[in-house]
Amino acid sequence: MVKLDILSDPICPWCYIGKAQLDRALEAEPDHPFQIEWHPFQLNPDMPPEGMDRRAYLEAKFGGQDGAVKVYSQIAEHAEAAGLSIDWSKIERTPNTLDAHRLIGWAGIEGCQTAVASALFRAYFQDGRDIGDHEVLADIADARGMDASVVLRLLASDADREEVAARDKAAREMGVTGVPTFIVARQHAVPGAQPTELWRKVIGELREQTQE
Repeated sequence: MVKLDILSDPICPWCYIGKAQLDRALEAEPDHPFQIEWHPFQLNPDMPPEGMDRRAYLEAKFGGQDGAVKVYSQIAEHAEAAGLSIDWSKIERTPNTLDAHRLIGWAGIEGCQTAVASALFRAYFQDGRDIGDHEVLADIADARGMDASVVLRLLASDADREEVAARDKAAREMGVTGVPTFIVARQHAVPGAQPTELWRKVIGELREQTQE
């Protein structure tokens, strides 16, 4: 097996697109060697715990409504090309994702990390759910076979808050400035939402190496 570490944030549209393109390659190459692990990276580490109005956030980030519209029209084109349906009208708030990252970490212990990461992307981008809300996170966990009552209890505590923040900080200190960032075999960093063809090429090269 070859370790594939994925640094992402579940409210990052490029992470959602990048995952879809990777998924397509993995489906086409079912004998791929990847062992996937998800790692936290918050796009907005200073976001208030309750999140903020999405329109106000985007306009502040992109210098007004015109800037936000321009950026997100480009994202929408790439999402459509990747076969993704994003309902921007349903997304009312930009959440703080610290708790979502805590859930992804616990899902790794339960062996359902990728399933939970996928569900978080869908919940946010397709259903417009507030993935900063503890009840929403517990519902997502429950649907993936985790114990919702345990998840709620953990979310109400400070469990792993410092660990998530420390891992986020460590990624930045390693030079990661944006997500998604994929790290192949703990050596090769692949930044950005890469096309399916690139991932199929990488899988083919790794397969050849193991056969040599």
